Amino acid sequence: MGKFIGHLCPGLYLFSYGLYQATVVFKAMIVNDSLLYPSCPPRNKGIWARLWKISYRGLLKMVTGSILMVYVVFCLDVMILMDTKNALRFLYPKEWQHLTMFILLTLSGCVDVMSKNLLPQRCVLLEKGTLALTFYVLLLLLTSHVQDSTGIELQTHRLLILVVFLLMLVLTIELWTPDTFHLLLIETFLFLMMGSWLIQAGFILYKPVTGYPWQDDDISDIMFITTFFCWHVMINALCLLGIYGISSLWHRCYGTSLKLMGSKEAPYHKSTVGSLYKLLQEVDPSEKDDQALLLSKNPS
Repeated sequence: MGKFIGHLCPGLYLFSYGLYQATVVFKAMIVNDSLLYPSCPPRNKGIWARLWKISYRGLLKMVTGSILMVYVVFCLDVMILMDTKNALRFLYPKEWQHLTMFILLTLSGCVDVMSKNLLPQRCVLLEKGTLALTFYVLLLLLTSHVQDSTGIELQTHRLLILVVFLLMLVLTIELWTPDTFHLLLIETFLFLMMGSWLIQAGFILYKPVTGYPWQDDDISDIMFITTFFCWHVMINALCLLGIYGISSLWHRCYGTSLKLMGSKEAPYHKSTVGSLYKLLQEVDPSEKDDQALLLSKNPS
């Protein structure tokens, strides 16, 4: 797992997840909708309404976690926990840590699907609690993951641990205020940071863009690791700003037309007074005066 693909694939998943969550958060903010319970479009009926309610985030977590677990297992011929032939010692500690991380990702997806599609009523606290617990365990694993790292590798993983720690704090606060826009926006930004920095770490450690490996004993290389991290902060902030601008533009261009289409498709309700006057024309002339008198007394 400690290879270029092992950093690139989780990074792409986390960055894509952050982009998707950014579009959902900004759409809910622009249309003044709930972040956790978005309104279902009125035109969705039957099978489309059921497809709308599927937890696509949970399914994506399950599929991605399962694929990454298979990748870790295939990186080694056999996932052996201990060497019983020569000496009783644990084998492949980093690979087992990676496997634990992806198992947690898959379990988090299973909880999301169960909460939204299998339980009688959605339990947001269960979803948020499982995600927060996942990052608690992830922080512990990453802290021990860098015990034998030095130089460039240690610095890149320290910055990754910083992002995971901040994300863990935000997810913990969301247990009490899960439908807060500002917290979900910070969470989205940290997911983007975690994903983009994992991709960057893969290039730094295994495939440098210049073709020359980074030097652990060069202090300028270690300093530029932090500089690149700060550039990621600015780029991801600009990315969020761009997504907000595109979402606002789309809502201004297409939101009004969708509302007009919905109003045209809405059924037309005639007034009660108008229908009563239409009935008056069909009754006998002797009864018209009495019914007209009743209408004047009861205009509602």
